[in-house]
Amino acid sequence: MPSPHTHEVIGDELYDSLVDWNIDEKVSTITLDNCSSNDATIPYLVRKIGKTKLMADGKFLHMRCCAHILNLIVKDGLEKLKDVIENFRDSVAYWTATPKRVEKFEEIAKYVHVKIEKKIALDCKTRWNSTYIMLSTALPYKGCFHESKPCR
Repeated sequence: MPSPHTHEVIGDELYDSLVDWNIDEKVSTITLDNCSSNDATIPYLVRKIGKTKLMADGKFLHMRCCAHILNLIVKDGLEKLKDVIENFRDSVAYWTATPKRVEKFEEIAKYVHVKIEKKIALDCKTRWNSTYIMLSTALPYKGCFHESKPCR
């Protein structure tokens, strides 16, 4: 998609693709996220195609992206747990930083009788599902984290 990402540029690119694929008069919905340029793209696209050529005059052309909405909801919820998540992230980062620390962490796990099933791994802050994976993997090891207070 060429810059700038204005509603005209997005609309023209979408329209050209729909025409190239010969589906400009067959499309019923287009799924986009909730950014303002996408909101403005839909009426622009309806004008380019023509209301009468679209189902319900294009009233339902814009389908909001459920994955984007879910991502916004989860990120908002995770914001409430920011301090807890940062504590987990700091601990995981510390214990996975070197092979020697991983070995020491595994020793602590044995000492507190925690069975090692999955290795702890750091998340990617911009991907909420990786934060979930980090937390769900680290949670069974909470006894190890309590037992081992890393010195920094």
